[in-house]
Amino acid sequence: MNEIYLTPQGHKKLVEELEHLKKVKRRELSKAIGEARSHGDISENAEYDAAKDAQGLNEKRIHELEGKLSRCRILGDDIPKDEVLIGAKVKLKDIDTGEQLEYTLVSEEEADYSLGKISTSSPVGSGLLNRKLNEVAEIQIPAGKLRYLILGITRD
Repeated sequence: MNEIYLTPQGHKKLVEELEHLKKVKRRELSKAIGEARSHGDISENAEYDAAKDAQGLNEKRIHELEGKLSRCRILGDDIPKDEVLIGAKVKLKDIDTGEQLEYTLVSEEEADYSLGKISTSSPVGSGLLNRKLNEVAEIQIPAGKLRYLILGITRD
């Protein structure tokens, strides 16, 4: 199994989700199964089947989260600050359009494009990895080639 790298915020988010699924969602689903059973014959009870399916999905997610958390490495202050690595916030300038962008490179588990968090395994994320300040990154994507000048590298 591979190590998973998480920011402290990403680790906290997964731990909170796990706690919610175990302590809140499990009880809710157990109660829903009990209510569905009280309606009589469970062999043709769609409400019971739906509750059991939801319980199975909840347990699957709990198992996934426990697996990820058991092999995660939380990123700390020991990461170089002059190189684009996981956990870095990168300020870029698109050489072709002049547009300025900012991304934070994170693991797949934390990626959320709407928040500017891109995975290091995405084409842009992997193309930026190990680059330095003022370096030009040429990144091949399905729609063509992107050319970014790295204007800044920071850590939160």
